[in-house]
Amino acid sequence: MTAAEGTPGARRPWWRLGAALVGGLLLYLAFPPLGWWLLTPVALGILYACLVVGRPSVRVGAVTGFVFGLGFFVPLLPWIGEFVGPLPWLALAVVCAVYLALFGAMATVTGRVSAAAPVAFALVWVGVEWFRSSFPFGGFPWGAAAFSQTRGFFLPVARWVGVPGLSFVLALTGASVAALLITIVTRRREDLRRAGDTPEEKARELRWGGRTIRLTGAVVVAAAAAVFALAAAGIATVTAPSPNDGPTLRVAVVQGNVPRLGLDFNAQRRAVLDNHFRETVRLAEDIAAGKRARPDLILWPENASDISPLDNADAARIVSAAVTATGVPIVFGTVLPGDPGPSNTVLVWEADDGVAAPAPTGRYDKHIIQPFGEYLPWRSFFAKFSSYADQAGNFQAGTGPAVVQVPTAAGTVPVGVSTCWEVAFDRSPRQAARDGGQLVFVPTNNATFGHTDMTYQQLAMSQVRAVETGRSVAVAATSGISALLTPDGRAITSSEIFTPSILEADLPLRTDQTLAVRLGPWPQAVMVVGALAAFLFALGRRTRFYTLFSIRDSAAEEGAHDR
Repeated sequence: MTAAEGTPGARRPWWRLGAALVGGLLLYLAFPPLGWWLLTPVALGILYACLVVGRPSVRVGAVTGFVFGLGFFVPLLPWIGEFVGPLPWLALAVVCAVYLALFGAMATVTGRVSAAAPVAFALVWVGVEWFRSSFPFGGFPWGAAAFSQTRGFFLPVARWVGVPGLSFVLALTGASVAALLITIVTRRREDLRRAGDTPEEKARELRWGGRTIRLTGAVVVAAAAAVFALAAAGIATVTAPSPNDGPTLRVAVVQGNVPRLGLDFNAQRRAVLDNHFRETVRLAEDIAAGKRARPDLILWPENASDISPLDNADAARIVSAAVTATGVPIVFGTVLPGDPGPSNTVLVWEADDGVAAPAPTGRYDKHIIQPFGEYLPWRSFFAKFSSYADQAGNFQAGTGPAVVQVPTAAGTVPVGVSTCWEVAFDRSPRQAARDGGQLVFVPTNNATFGHTDMTYQQLAMSQVRAVETGRSVAVAATSGISALLTPDGRAITSSEIFTPSILEADLPLRTDQTLAVRLGPWPQAVMVVGALAAFLFALGRRTRFYTLFSIRDSAAEEGAHDR
């Protein structure tokens, strides 16, 4: 048995499992709707301590990460089962926790021998977030640490290095502070133990002077990492441009609401479209009465036209009537039939120029379609476990630019589009900005998730994306929450859930690109490679030497060295 395996912490892992569970719960509390953002580095610091104190085995590290994952994902994801029962919710939570089991195993290895253990911890965290966001079925980015920071001090870091970089800074901060505290406690315990040593024992201790040097180095590395993380956040805050600089566009978002909750929210034919038409007519009446300024653009949500206006004359007539009543173009979501399957589409319906009737002039088909919703992988397999499998769609992914060109009184404005599920993925808002979008439109339909936390969590993603891309973001939801966001992620105005609403504001337009947009996926790629390198380096080192930040039984250590 090695010295590390002989420590009390290694023999009795239950304390670390309890602490990991608490850490996972704290991470959940950092996310909306509560949004206690400072708990994110606290939770990750607790996880770091669980994975390094007492030098747990890789197996214990994996179990610790899994328990942390359950503590986080089980309360984060109940909206998955709102109308389909608890099995999909709990199954997804367990699958997500497995990724954190992988993280726990890797971080246990890197935490044993590296002088930069907090940095390795943060790199591995980003690497596992990337893996979870990519595999399988295109990945599941929900719950990335960065999305907890909509009210936080660290949020401006996203302008520099995007969501992965923000997650890195959060993990680095938590791990660095934890490493400092662990080192202080370790030194204090050693000092207390040495106070009772005999002269012979103290002489024996002096032979291991290198240990003091290593602990001092640990303090320097951890302190430097914490200072770097905090300085990065502070500098990003100071250098961020004013959200009100430059030209603006008057944008109105119409939230028409749905006739009922549940998976059959659009079962009543044309009801969703009629709701949005009704609210738009109310907007037109307010404009005519001088109660509201005429917007340059009106946005309706995903699936606002629950019947394809390209295939149904009545639906086309209603959309055209709304455009004519307001005198401005409407950009809205609908489902267009196709072969081999339909597309989740955003259409631009242009205002009447006095010659031709209003008609569609632009189109975006959703690029990243949602597994188990818009399409079902392994359909025959999952049909054995849920009768809802037959309700999953067979949508087809779109291609092409992630922008639509919208004619306004001031000229044509390119509007980036990131539909619902897409806003969770780094590449979608980034492509919208790279393709020339001067603001980003996020049409979404959250009616199938009822009054759960889901819509608050998704809105937080849009807020982080606003900072990451340096763009205003307009979120239009069928049933809420809709919001108009400035490039610093602040909500100018927002709606309530399941309440018809009209939101209106002047949104800044942007043509420049943030560093995060220009760098694209490269910072994340570098961090993923760094995580693998740190893991392989640590794996190749002999682990019988003293390691950083470990609280161990000195007698067992001395016995190991004597052997």
